[in-house]
Formats: sequence, C-alpha cells, structure tokens
Amino acid sequence: MGLGHWYEEKVLPRMIKCACSAPGILDLREKVVPRASGAVFEIGCGGGINQQFYDPAKVTSYAGIDPGAKLLDYARDAARAKGWTADIRQGVGEAIPFADASFDSVVCTYTLCSVQDPAQVLRELHRVLRPGGRLLFLEHGLSPDAGAVKWQRRIEPLWKRMMGNCHLTRPVTRAVAGADLAVTPLGQRYMPGMPRWAGWMEWGEAVRAG
Repeated sequence: MGLGHWYEEKVLPRMIKCACSAPGILDLREKVVPRASGAVFEIGCGGGINQQFYDPAKVTSYAGIDPGAKLLDYARDAARAKGWTADIRQGVGEAIPFADASFDSVVCTYTLCSVQDPAQVLRELHRVLRPGGRLLFLEHGLSPDAGAVKWQRRIEPLWKRMMGNCHLTRPVTRAVAGADLAVTPLGQRYMPGMPRWAGWMEWGEAVRAG
C-alpha cells in the first residue's frame, strides 16, 4: 500500500468525519436535516453524521450513497444505532443508482464541494426528486468577499489534494438554482472560529417543479 493510498483509505475518512462533526457544523446540520420527510435520499451519506437529526415520524424510508468504503461503514453503523432500515450503497453523485422521481426529499450536506462534476450531480438530484420534492442543502463555498476569495484561490490547489477533492471556490445557492430548482435560501454566514477562506456557509431548500 503506497503512502497516498494509505492516507486516502485510513487517514482521510477519519479527518472528514471529525471535521464534519465539529459542534458548529452540527448546529447547522440540525437546522436543515430535520426538514426532510417522506422517502429520503442522502447524497454523501458516508460518516452517518446526519442520521441523528432525521425525524423518524416524518421519514418513511431512507437511502443514501457515498463513494468511500470506510465512510460507508460509519453510515451503516449509524443506521444500526438508530434502529432503522436504510438502503446505503457505494456510488457517486454523477450516476445515482436510483430510478427517476424516487424521493420526496434529497439531503445534500458538505458534498458538492468534493464531487467531480457539480452540475451533473445537481441534474441527478433533480432527476431522482419527485415533482414537488425538495432538495435540502448545506454547503461551504465561494465567499462573497473579494479578500477571502483571493485566499481561497491561493489555498485551494493544496486543499483539494489534502481533503479528498474538496473545493473552496464553488458557488452554492447559485449552482443549485441553476439546476431548474426553485430555491428558498434559509441562511448564510461565516462560521465563527474558522478562517474566512474556509468558513463561508450557505443553506436552504429547493423545490422541483410539479
């Protein structure tokens, strides 16, 4: 096993799970995830971090995908701890292994930053949503401030290599709106205690036309 492979298989999943479970991040997840209802699909479900926030009284079924084997182990452990049946599969957002119009709610948290093709992923999320279904999103991304963007562009090449293709400069709400979804922003802010180049957050919901 080469050093790079060892890092990606052993170290990176633990780093991602730790970073994505920070108290401030969990507070934001709690604003978004409980809004999900009906048949729910979660893209980037690895780590299982969001499962604690779903309301079992509102969710009729849960499915998710993630490309990371170790992160999927965490997600399946979380499902067992929650005591619900979950269809958790290995896969990528550019080719979601579920049929058209399968879900009432899609949850996407801290995932669009690291996919290979965000536009294709959003097309896939639109495809698997039922008419009138909602995409609930929470992402970090391109800062609105020129000074922070300057640092984001400087740091991003190294950051992507260290953090599993995580980008710092991808737009969030604008990208979601470009996927033929009607967006209602729910919040945006810099995360307290984080550098501005890494801490810009946006969250909201977007509806597929009926």
